[in-house]
Amino acid sequence: MAGTSIATRVYLSFIGLALTLAGAVFCWLMWRSFQRARAEDHWPVVPCVILESGIQDRQIDPNSPPERRFAVKYAYVRDDQSYTSELVRLRGSGWSSKTDVAEAYIEKYPEGSNQECHVNPENPEQAVLEKESKAPGYSLWFPAIFVVGGIGMVAGAWRRKSGEAVVV
Repeated sequence: MAGTSIATRVYLSFIGLALTLAGAVFCWLMWRSFQRARAEDHWPVVPCVILESGIQDRQIDPNSPPERRFAVKYAYVRDDQSYTSELVRLRGSGWSSKTDVAEAYIEKYPEGSNQECHVNPENPEQAVLEKESKAPGYSLWFPAIFVVGGIGMVAGAWRRKSGEAVVV
């Protein structure tokens, strides 16, 4: 019965370790995002007033379509001190080539309207109109498959089958 060479085992181990590392990095990033979203659940809600509500434009390349995003500025009071914020979510507003996305936000947060914002109790200068999604926490299983698969690949590369000899 032919044996598996050391070079093959090392090669499979490197691939397995790379998969494990990539999966672990994505697990960590997604877990961090989930934890940040969970922490926002405990942020106090305070009234705020929309001072500015509009569309911001940019064009990265003359050959690409222009992109737009919702731009907002709102004022709120926390612990008898006035603050302003420009964050819809902690990650900000996303850029899109579709105008209707930004226009929907303008309708939802019109200038001069009274809204509610969520204020970071540890840093009252940080407030958001909308909380982040917890979806990354519910999707951790996907990068975890790469962690488990990578570990399994390394273990399988070095597991000897009965009667198998390692070829040097």
